[in-house]
Amino acid sequence: MTVPRPERVDRAEIPARPVSPWHGQGPAVAMVALGGAIGATARYGASLLWPAQTGGFPWTTFWVNVVGCAVIGVFMVVVTEVWAAHRLVRPFFGTGVLGGFTTFSTYAVDIQKLVDQGRPGTGLAYLAATLFAALAAVGLAVGAARRVLRRRRR
Repeated sequence: MTVPRPERVDRAEIPARPVSPWHGQGPAVAMVALGGAIGATARYGASLLWPAQTGGFPWTTFWVNVVGCAVIGVFMVVVTEVWAAHRLVRPFFGTGVLGGFTTFSTYAVDIQKLVDQGRPGTGLAYLAATLFAALAAVGLAVGAARRVLRRRRR
């Protein structure tokens, strides 16, 4: 008696399973979400500790954004020039924690509130001051981090 041999199937004939758009991205998305929750909670805590006065300059949001930008500057130097970080560190800390801590939306709402309260000059000053201070904070932090690293390497 002969045993029938199974037919060979060409792999090209087997339909490929559809690849989920989340394939491979799930861990990064989870880290961004976790980090964002931590950063947003820290920002909320700052607003409770240093509440802004109605109609006044929104100092808490201003300093949160400036400090967050400085930390981003140091972080990027460390993960690009010093430390071969795990692939999830940047999504967790850079995008998640610092993205949740710093806030463009609250900045925009603060400006709109100031304009609506008849304080367009304060709103414009806040708009410009935040932009320049945040950019300066990143630049100064990057420069300072690189100087510290050069000294440590000597």
